[in-house]
Amino acid sequence: MTHARETRSAESPDAQDPAPGSPAPKTRGPKTSAPKTRAPKPFTASGQRFAAVDGRGLVYDDEGPDAPTGLPVLCLAGLTRDARDFAPLAGRLVGTHRVIRLDSRGRGRSDWAADPLAEYQVPVEAGDAIALLDHLEIERAIIVGTSRGGLLAMGMTALAPGRLAGVVLNDIGPVIEREGLDNIRGYIGRTPQAETMEEVAAALAATLHDVYPDFAQADWRDLARRLFHVDGEGRPALSYDPRLAEPVERAFAAEQPDLWPFFDALAPVPLVAIRGGRSNILSAATLEEMQRRHPDMVAITLDNRGHVPILDEPPALAAITGLLESVS
Repeated sequence: MTHARETRSAESPDAQDPAPGSPAPKTRGPKTSAPKTRAPKPFTASGQRFAAVDGRGLVYDDEGPDAPTGLPVLCLAGLTRDARDFAPLAGRLVGTHRVIRLDSRGRGRSDWAADPLAEYQVPVEAGDAIALLDHLEIERAIIVGTSRGGLLAMGMTALAPGRLAGVVLNDIGPVIEREGLDNIRGYIGRTPQAETMEEVAAALAATLHDVYPDFAQADWRDLARRLFHVDGEGRPALSYDPRLAEPVERAFAAEQPDLWPFFDALAPVPLVAIRGGRSNILSAATLEEMQRRHPDMVAITLDNRGHVPILDEPPALAAITGLLESVS
């Protein structure tokens, strides 16, 4: 069931890419001087569209039963990922819970930024998540944040204290390991060198075997479909604005900010932290310090996962459903 209120579908005419030679459609919301750019086809799949504070059009999925259990769950994906990343988790929750999955600006079906250095920033994207809650008239929600999505959750606490009823941090913490940042810098913004999605799946299996050592071929195909899409010429393509690389490069050259105060602000919030035992982003030492600062936090490590866990792993699911039940 869709819970969206007075929201136009991403498949509606004003959500489609313009025909060649025609003017770009306007994005709903306040007028801004910055041009608006749409995600390229084929991101016209199902979903609901709303306008962020600056008018940028963002798309989300909203699923669940007629009478959901407990509070809504808002899923926020990683740096280059989108709502599809939570499909395995949503498939296990939507029978009982309302699950909302956001494509952050510049990802999936949402509009790309006019100014990537200004817009692809944690405070802006955290504000977008709060704007979505406001749009749906949701006072409090449980946030599941994978990687950068977890940083957005911490940012939301600073921007809107009291709106977060519970938080799941998936392989992210206040300290991001340099090895992981180096890895991100090496691939972000680069078009896949593959002719078919089967080739993408094979490449993922070759490069990410240590991250998902128990994956079967079908799992690699599913991951490929969640990370990339097939463009108008039938070739695999990036599912995000490649200009995301610009703020990443700037951040890489700067000193990493102290994020511990943002984590500490989660002290009154029920919290689950999930770490991939092979992660190059979240270290065991950082997770230990997170546990020391938040003694009631549920912390689990998945030995056979790197960055990032899928969240369909039985220990991860048990921790998440336990949080949902406790908050409800």
